[in-house]
Amino acid sequence: MPAKQLRDKNLEFRLLFEENPQPMWVMDPPSRRFLAVNRAAARLYGYSEDEFLRMTLSDLQSEEESRRPPQAGIPSNAGPASSRHVTRTGRAIDVEVAIQPVQYREQAAELAVVWDITARRQLEEQLRQAQKMEAVGMLAGGVAHDFNNLLTIITGYSQLILNNLRVDDGNRNSVEQIMRAGERAAALTRQLLAFSRRQVLQPKVLDLNRLVTSLTAMLRRLIGEDVDLRLVLRPDLGRVHADPGQIEQVIMNLVVNARDAMPKGGILTVETSNVELDHSYASRHIEVKSGPYVMLAVSDNGAGMDEATRARLFEPFFTTKGAGRGTGLGLSTVFGIVKQSGGSLQVYSEPGTGTSVKVFLPRIEQPVALDPEAQRKVVRRGHETILLVEDDEMVRSLVRETLQRDGYTVLDADGPDEARRASKQYHGVIHLLITDVVMPKTNGRELAEQLTARRPGMKVLYMSGYTDSAIASSGVLTRDNSFLQKPFTPFSLADKVREVLESENYTRRVGGE
Repeated sequence: MPAKQLRDKNLEFRLLFEENPQPMWVMDPPSRRFLAVNRAAARLYGYSEDEFLRMTLSDLQSEEESRRPPQAGIPSNAGPASSRHVTRTGRAIDVEVAIQPVQYREQAAELAVVWDITARRQLEEQLRQAQKMEAVGMLAGGVAHDFNNLLTIITGYSQLILNNLRVDDGNRNSVEQIMRAGERAAALTRQLLAFSRRQVLQPKVLDLNRLVTSLTAMLRRLIGEDVDLRLVLRPDLGRVHADPGQIEQVIMNLVVNARDAMPKGGILTVETSNVELDHSYASRHIEVKSGPYVMLAVSDNGAGMDEATRARLFEPFFTTKGAGRGTGLGLSTVFGIVKQSGGSLQVYSEPGTGTSVKVFLPRIEQPVALDPEAQRKVVRRGHETILLVEDDEMVRSLVRETLQRDGYTVLDADGPDEARRASKQYHGVIHLLITDVVMPKTNGRELAEQLTARRPGMKVLYMSGYTDSAIASSGVLTRDNSFLQKPFTPFSLADKVREVLESENYTRRVGGE
């Protein structure tokens, strides 16, 4: 071959193979030894080209891959094959490898083209996990909604009975036990609602440092003396917009889980900082938007978790604790609250090295909301007229009985049609409409709009076992509206009714039809 033609072929080979941005190598099929490797492959795996030529394909394969029976090659028409390889630093990467039989230096060989699909696999796994969590969340939210109606009846009538029993009555203890059981069940349903993101939040502008500091004394009692609680709080921390009660629940659940991971004691660190999640981070996490965030991290130096445990960490009822030591709802509650608050979270853990759970909440530039001084007041009896709309007969009966005992006149209806008739037929003043949010044909917001159009002074109190995102976005839950979460007790119902009736805009004219 003439020298010029040989130089041209060498240049073509260098451009097509050595300088190709796609990782490639040439391999001897029987021995699986590398005969040639390009610079892109050397960069991907971290080995020099000379080191590659002293290696075989098995040196790149993960332990799982190496246990598979060796194959001489993959037919060229089989398409890319998926594999898991390990780089020089020990980092596992997912790759697709396409094989083409070639002649290399007068011997049969295989040309391999490699695609690094690690990021794609991570996004696919995140999508599968998100879809699974959403499906489980919908089921959990539906169960909690229906169960809350039953708990409202159980706890409500228990309290009414208890209020009418003498202190020395032999049945008093039995009723108190029913009340306590109902309250524990209500706590479980609240956790399910938090996980399914179907609870009502009351967000405020918060300083997480102040919130963490206010919880410190309680957290120290919670974790015990053998765990060293350390706070690392950034002084110039930004603000977040979240429900303070729910964020407190996030902190306590994370702290409890960290404590349980250190049964013999250890160091538990609560840390806050300002972070910027860039486009690179957001591209690797499907539910994250780039931008400024406040990070809240709870870390321990306990047992840590393997990959299989981390994958199921936020599933409801999944727990690694022994029987009777946990419901498995703590971290699923954290997951739901953080997601519903517009944030995200990441878990970093390895067996024997401890765990760090990082919560990221969007950072805002607003002053912290000032809470008015809490005033505990005795609920006063009323005299107003209330229109009650509830399609569950037992809940409606409980609410009606509670309000009538407190002096109110109650017009009750089992649905929107009957409510409209009752409003039309009643010629006196109706001071308050209490309506369930979810009802057949017409929801609570639509009914309230229809009735207040003809009774502009009538106030509205919504109630429900949950409110999903569609209802929330339709305008039922605004700052000017009042909401009562099921299950509620007769006391909390009466307290909320007085609060709504005595709110500032109560001075408006209350008119009839």
